[in-house]
Amino acid sequence: MVAMKAIEITDLYYAYHNGRYALRGVTLSIMAGEKVALVGPNGAGKSTLLLHLNGILRGRGTVRILGEEIPGHNLPRIRAQVGLVFQDPDDQLFSPSVFDDVAFGPLYAGLPEHEVRRRVAWALAQVGLEGYSERLSHHLSQGEKKRAAIASVLSMEPAILALDEPTSGLDPRARRRLIEFLRQLPQTILCATHDMHLVAEIFPRMVILDEGLVVADGPTQELLDNTSLLEAHGLERPWPYKPQEHGTP
Repeated sequence: MVAMKAIEITDLYYAYHNGRYALRGVTLSIMAGEKVALVGPNGAGKSTLLLHLNGILRGRGTVRILGEEIPGHNLPRIRAQVGLVFQDPDDQLFSPSVFDDVAFGPLYAGLPEHEVRRRVAWALAQVGLEGYSERLSHHLSQGEKKRAAIASVLSMEPAILALDEPTSGLDPRARRRLIEFLRQLPQTILCATHDMHLVAEIFPRMVILDEGLVVADGPTQELLDNTSLLEAHGLERPWPYKPQEHGTP
């Protein structure tokens, strides 16, 4: 049985209004079930690339999600398949309560109340926030907000998660809990991050993006051992570095 490509990007260009290119011919394929880290210096184009996965940004080139091209009449269906989690959870949590935030997607999709409640309960359980439904979103800790933001996309039961700096701003305990959570998720994951320890622990494959170009793509352990490559693109090998035994994603 041939595995499906969850994400297929071909020759993607994107320029800002000032004419500066954030993406310059990016080509990238990710198979269903893969967990891939997207790394690179600030301004490399990582967040810009993630925003193309559900049509928030549209550049020149081709983006296919589960075989379907963006843009098109299928955009709502594609957005339901790609759970995009922003770096700042306050950009994602806008409702009075945690329940309302997590229920927003399923309600917008027109699902019946019993199904909405089932999905909210399931999503909160996945991120360890059982019993938080009536909590005020803006009263949560940063780690709790991150997990609530992830729950808000999990409630749509997406096939793909696109994460932008998921561990930024977290204390060590919250960071460790999030890492363990991400490790067990079955979804395809593309994660933009500066957290090289996270990369080494969870992601078998690493893509280095710099100045809008894919400059390296390969097994994480192999690329982390190439110190000259890392230094050339403003990256550091995590220290102490212990190569991980990654299973099949």
